Amino acid sequence: MKKCIFLFVLSLLLSVAYPQYENQFVLPDQGKVAGGLGLNWIDGQLYYNINFRPEVSLGNFGAGLDLKLDFDKNGKLRKENFNEFSDYISVIRYLRYGLKGDPVFVKLGALDYYTLGNGSIMYMYNNSPSYDVRHSGLVVDVDFGLIGLESIYSNFGEAGVVGIRGYTRPFKFTSLGDIPIIGNITVGVTYASDFNKYAGITSGVYSPSKNDFISKNDNGAINILGADLTLPLLNTGIVGVKLYTDFAKIVNFGSGVATGIIVNLNGLGLVNAQAKLERQFNGKKYIPSYFNSLYEVERFRLDTLNSTNLQVNSKIRKLEAMGDGDNGYFGSLGVDVLGLFYVTGSYQRLDKSPNSGILNINAQIAPEQFPVVVRSGYNKINIKDETDLFKLDDRSYLFFELGYKPMSYLLVSMVYNWTFTPVRDNDKNIVNYQPIKRIEPRVTFIYPFNM
Repeated sequence: MKKCIFLFVLSLLLSVAYPQYENQFVLPDQGKVAGGLGLNWIDGQLYYNINFRPEVSLGNFGAGLDLKLDFDKNGKLRKENFNEFSDYISVIRYLRYGLKGDPVFVKLGALDYYTLGNGSIMYMYNNSPSYDVRHSGLVVDVDFGLIGLESIYSNFGEAGVVGIRGYTRPFKFTSLGDIPIIGNITVGVTYASDFNKYAGITSGVYSPSKNDFISKNDNGAINILGADLTLPLLNTGIVGVKLYTDFAKIVNFGSGVATGIIVNLNGLGLVNAQAKLERQFNGKKYIPSYFNSLYEVERFRLDTLNSTNLQVNSKIRKLEAMGDGDNGYFGSLGVDVLGLFYVTGSYQRLDKSPNSGILNINAQIAPEQFPVVVRSGYNKINIKDETDLFKLDDRSYLFFELGYKPMSYLLVSMVYNWTFTPVRDNDKNIVNYQPIKRIEPRVTFIYPFNM
């Protein structure tokens, strides 16, 4: 327990910011045109970069584009920019109705760090963890007081991850509804699955010449069922406290229970914070938060394409290897100071499994009137110990941007990105991911306007 808390606090102290906030929605009836030029060194090779990112918001509706082009020294477009149908769709960064937390929120496009319920099944899931593989999905969240729905579909280009959570506040409009604790008791049920053709493969013999498996052990789609209960203990407008319990069952595998506490602090606009601490009781062949931030990378990998007997490294193979149940801890903390500085981080580790750590850090320092902009963030899975926390490898995603605004509409920055590029077979199927470095000096022009 002490080790878990120590690592979690350390991760927060070392964090500064995260690119997720570069893509926050513009305010209603406002717009923004951003674009720029830069140089990219991708694994040591130079590319010239052009990007264009306009956004507009009219009432509850909003839209944003994201066009990024990399040209080599001969003026040839990098092949990973546009080599599949989803790359063209992903130029539409998002189309939306409403904002997260509204009674109705709909978003089409890139889905950054989506969580279903309390996160026991899906936590901070990202449908586009690789710059070179950008998917377009759909989120629909509705809350009508008595009942509500959270839902996600990850990829319109092919079969992918789907998640649906329905919930109710059964006493909301009864005679007991005037009692805050009872009136806001929430009961939910969740179904999540991955229908990708590689989601259930644990082993097999793969033929590079045929671009397919000759034989394989395939469990098919991954299906997870869940139920949750949330009990609000306190809500004064300044302090809110909730207790929750989640149950999840991976069909044909194991199950687990998580119970925890969430504390919200509303500091009258000065300091807002949320803290969460959870104890996990995991059965045999069960992994909590199966769909996590790097699931799209972790789902399926072939070690090499130079053999007919290829080693499969997949999430479901890891699931099958989970022997006796291994309990664990999860903690998260988010702090917002005056809307100028925001940081949130989480850390998860099982008690006895040495490669079970999962770290996520998200934040930003970018005040409107402050000339220096810092954005960075870090995700890592399968962490072994403290010395392994910040080692960059094929389990890591890192973003860092340091910029200066000589004028309100001009940002000069340096961007470092440790990310992934796909390895494809001859039919353009993604059969692996390998880490790459992107180093980009960037000049961005930003022009906000009112509608």
